[in-house]
Amino acid sequence: MPRPGHRIPAGVLDEPPRPLSSDAEEYLSYLAVERGRASSSISSYRRDLLAYEQFLEWRGRRLATVDSAAVRDYLGFLEASGLAASSRARALAAIRGLHAFVHAERGAPEDPTADVDGPRVPQGLPKALSEAEVARLLDAVRGDDPRALRDRAMLELLYATGARISEATGLDVRHLDLEARLVRLFGKGAKERIVPMGRPAAAALGRWLGEGGRSTFVASTRRRREDAAALFVSARGTRMSRQAAWTAVHRYAVASGLAEKVTPHVLRHSCATHLLDHGADIRVVQELLGHASITTTQIYTRVSQEHLQRAYVAAHPRASATRASGGASP
Repeated sequence: MPRPGHRIPAGVLDEPPRPLSSDAEEYLSYLAVERGRASSSISSYRRDLLAYEQFLEWRGRRLATVDSAAVRDYLGFLEASGLAASSRARALAAIRGLHAFVHAERGAPEDPTADVDGPRVPQGLPKALSEAEVARLLDAVRGDDPRALRDRAMLELLYATGARISEATGLDVRHLDLEARLVRLFGKGAKERIVPMGRPAAAALGRWLGEGGRSTFVASTRRRREDAAALFVSARGTRMSRQAAWTAVHRYAVASGLAEKVTPHVLRHSCATHLLDHGADIRVVQELLGHASITTTQIYTRVSQEHLQRAYVAAHPRASATRASGGASP
């Protein structure tokens, strides 16, 4: 449990933070340039490191003098502040990376996070939609106006390929091969993968790229070269942002009565779960989703096993104790 010493006087951490240390800035540059981390990840790390260095400043510590006790002290402060275990684990990941970088690149005598245990984060199961719910979500897109054509194509693509929303909004038209029904996706760390799609997704994309679709949004707009190449564009002819894409997804989630079930990753979760439900090999699913580790993909096998367990209990005459005792001879 956090000690009373973790309490910080009111207002101390509400002051505008000072700029990051030069070591932290170099670390973030390393992540962006050498490791190819996405800008959203860099922004998250920046926020975590700003808070960490502000805490160290209040404690009168410099990055070079931090020991494991100081790191634990900070984690205790985060816990006492009510931060969720998952957020504390993310903060520790940023801190670990920074100290490992300073140790390796700046010659710091030791890495103070080496002996620090992270918070235990409950491993929640992804909340996948059922196949019927996916159909409801897709059917909620009505009409043949350019926005409807675009949104239907985007939803079909997300479910068909398991693409992350950032991967979908980053697509250019040239990344599609509708005849072969393939799409080239660029995942975390700019890793490239070729993913197949089904006929409904290819057909929806074809309609969006045909007359009365994408060309309507880009026809009379002066635009940057990056926008001109984008697959999914706004009514202004600019590349759709991640936020705009998920606003569109949420609009149809509300229309289909699934607003409480649809989260930013739900179509990706649903794609993976349904593939495994229908017998896809876990290594194939790992490749399709672009998971660096098979451990990440194995989470979805737990979802499928729960689905099989429910189906078994519902259908088998001797699956439950009640049925077994009720049907047995005296």
